[in-house]
Amino acid sequence: MKLFQTDHIRNIGFGGHGGSGKTILFEALLYNLKEINRMGSVEQGSTISDYNPDEIERQISISSSLGHGVWKDHKINIMDTPGYSDFFGEVVGAMRVVDTMFVVVSASSGVEVGTEQVWAEAAKQGVSRFVIINKLDRENIEFDNVVEGLTESFGHQVVLAQFPVETGPNFDSMVDLFRMKLLKFAKDGSGNFTEEDIPADLKDKAEELHLKLVEAVAESDDTLMEKYFDAGGLSEDEFKAGFKKAVAADMIFPVFCVSALNNIGVKRLLDIIVNFCPAPNERGEVKTEDGKSVKVDPDGPVAALIFKTVSEQHMGELSFFKVFSGTLKTGEDVINTRDGHTERIGQIFILNGKNKKSVDAVPAGDIGAVVKLKATHTSDTLSAKGHNFKFPKIEFPEPIIRTAIKPKAKGDEEKISNGLHLLHEEDPTFLYYQDSELHQTIVSGQGELHLQIILKRLHQKFNVEVEEEEPKIPYRETIRKTATAQGKFKKQTGGRGQYGDCHLRLEPLERGQEFEFKDEIVGGVIPGKFIPAVEKGVIETMEKGVLAGYPVVDVRVAVYDGSYHSVDSSEMAFKVAASMAFKKAFLDANPVILEPVYNVEVRVPDEYMGDVMGDISSRRGRIMGMDRDGRFQVIKAQVPLAELYRYSTTLRSLTQGRGIHTRSFSHYEEVPPDIAQKIIEKAKKEQEES
Repeated sequence: MKLFQTDHIRNIGFGGHGGSGKTILFEALLYNLKEINRMGSVEQGSTISDYNPDEIERQISISSSLGHGVWKDHKINIMDTPGYSDFFGEVVGAMRVVDTMFVVVSASSGVEVGTEQVWAEAAKQGVSRFVIINKLDRENIEFDNVVEGLTESFGHQVVLAQFPVETGPNFDSMVDLFRMKLLKFAKDGSGNFTEEDIPADLKDKAEELHLKLVEAVAESDDTLMEKYFDAGGLSEDEFKAGFKKAVAADMIFPVFCVSALNNIGVKRLLDIIVNFCPAPNERGEVKTEDGKSVKVDPDGPVAALIFKTVSEQHMGELSFFKVFSGTLKTGEDVINTRDGHTERIGQIFILNGKNKKSVDAVPAGDIGAVVKLKATHTSDTLSAKGHNFKFPKIEFPEPIIRTAIKPKAKGDEEKISNGLHLLHEEDPTFLYYQDSELHQTIVSGQGELHLQIILKRLHQKFNVEVEEEEPKIPYRETIRKTATAQGKFKKQTGGRGQYGDCHLRLEPLERGQEFEFKDEIVGGVIPGKFIPAVEKGVIETMEKGVLAGYPVVDVRVAVYDGSYHSVDSSEMAFKVAASMAFKKAFLDANPVILEPVYNVEVRVPDEYMGDVMGDISSRRGRIMGMDRDGRFQVIKAQVPLAELYRYSTTLRSLTQGRGIHTRSFSHYEEVPPDIAQKIIEKAKKEQEES
């Protein structure tokens, strides 16, 4: 494939709720671009983008896929992204490299939670948005209701660029408000269409909607507004230039109509992409981490962002990148600006799903993949030597589910650790760590299915099996009142003895203040050289806990009295004495167990709000507030971590897959006495068994 000039490149993405038809739309575009000779099927597992065995088995997209083709001397790169919320990290990564996001909406479902999620991410990343209403060939479609839902959710910048003549199985024609023509598509799946005059019964509606579109363009620019008022309209050139500028500035979100399955509306969409989607250099300069600007110029110094990493069995790691400056060439040396390592660029590919074509170079604005980089991963920047460009890291979503794993076979710990590390490099939304406090390996991700697939890949790629177990909760212990106690350690064993004696006072601190130690000894009743040993004894006891073996927090400890023996006293004796005193005082200071509480935000359609709130209450959660956002309710709550195990699965079940949630740590608070008693009893039982 020839090298395309930056202004002849278009980078688009498809995003939206699961089931809106993004994968078949991707397929239809590649078919019309003549990159494939027939359209595949999700049900038959024959699509270009869903080629992973897990995707074929489950009939959903799990990874983002890259495709490309040429239309009217423009190269179009297309990213198909998953709609299932467990894999939203793939959408976030893709969003960093596309210049326009096509938000795909099913005509039979309208705006859903996933639609809003994609829309919000595009707004956050400053990506232009077009809307595609797909599946207009389905029965019982209320097109006007879908458009109303879009306007209600995303504002009056949502404007029709097309509308269907008829929906349902007879859908084959639409009025195009750019050309003010009726487009009639062949029903043979070729995608070809003819232009006809708008029928008389649709003329008034078309004129009214065309006027709305022209007014929306005029309102986006003061100069155009003046021309519109002076001339009573805009010339064709003024309208086209104004429309493209308004889309790039998020002043207009145009709506287009398709049936991807029947290849209706897709060829017209390709014309729209070429004519109205911004080229990479039309979105302005790209900011580096330190605030510098990089011009999107193929003749500049090389700067490329790695936005995705895939591990392939016979090739090793395949790193997907977008070049923001310069032209990346096979055989050249570049710097990974995260750690300063030099990378030699090996074979470069452009892709259609898993199908690869080798190329020698990729210019600014274009997207490709390279194999066998030594130490470069997702979010890293590759830069020309001496320039050290570093783009901001991709902000992947925080985990919302956690579980613990343990090896089925002894001796697999190292293989598991290496496997988890490589799986994290491939998928940054998957996290793991060895919890030394809880003695568990904790894995976390975006949902139960996400973790299922990760652990399946761990077995397939690294030949190790693990068992899941419920993750332990990092409880804490603290006190509610002041108490004092003496700790005296005295031991005589014939020779030199051991003697340490100290009086401690424990006082509660405000939540989050952790620990404070005060030396209030006067008159040398405990020599200064033994005070650090007292503090050490206190800290070691706090780490081990008193009630149930959990760390003690938010306590001020003062040593205020004691005695010593000139011969038998030692640091070890005072350490033991401090531990004894701390335990006694702690039990007298109205001790309690604290549990971690998380902020939980749930986004659901109205009809599920009552069920979701009831479930949160049953989990000892507190509803902190509710906000309406378009057609959805956002429930804000605080829920103990102990009650959130597998919550994403429950939420999916309660809302028929239409609810999503996020969570983040908030604070620690007291566990109710009955639950605290169970925690203490369980801890004692585990100690006895061990």
